[in-house]
Amino acid sequence: MLEMNLLTFLGVGFVLGLRHALDADHLAAVSTVLAERPSMRASGLVGLWWGLGHTLTLMLIGAAVLVSGVQVPEPLAVLAECGVGALLVFLGGTLAVKLYHERWHVHSHLHDGEPHVHLHSHQRQDDHVHAHWTARSLRPLLIGMAHGIAGSAALMLVILSNTSGIGQGLLYIAVFGIGSIFGMIAIGVTLSLPVLWSLAAGRRAFVAVQSLASLGSVCLGLWMLYTLILSPGNF
Repeated sequence: MLEMNLLTFLGVGFVLGLRHALDADHLAAVSTVLAERPSMRASGLVGLWWGLGHTLTLMLIGAAVLVSGVQVPEPLAVLAECGVGALLVFLGGTLAVKLYHERWHVHSHLHDGEPHVHLHSHQRQDDHVHAHWTARSLRPLLIGMAHGIAGSAALMLVILSNTSGIGQGLLYIAVFGIGSIFGMIAIGVTLSLPVLWSLAAGRRAFVAVQSLASLGSVCLGLWMLYTLILSPGNF
């Protein structure tokens, strides 16, 4: 019976990890990265690295909490959430600055003797954009780690209340993390579809999708900061 209860608890942890990947702040953060990675493979890798970073942080914090028996202080948890809000503003703002520097504009020229108009940038170099993807894998890893810090307090409370021993607690975190990794990979691939569609539809649609990702990330980040800072008792 004890083993069955543990398996059920771990199964719930995996499902919660999948569900956790759907949180709005995760979607906003990952969408800003995916907007710059118009490929199915790269989008899956974004989700993978995000999930690994998220799980790594949870494992480190979980080990510290389980060994010490001390819960994450509420002010520190709120501060971490504020950090995520600031990160969303930064990611969305960075994407907006990138779009500005690419200076997309309508460019008119003759094609086969006929006037032709298309969206054009003198700054963008498509062949160079994906050359350093391996090096840039660090970015979604660090974003995932930041979200792991912010989400650790609630998870640690569940673990301390339902596990007996460090081993069980770390096992639950690992299963939860695996669920979040699978969830983020699935989300990465899914969110890449409108990006790829917009790229196929033309630069105007592609820039529109990138702009929406940027605006959504900034707005959600500002809203998080607004609600967290103004909530009574947080600071």
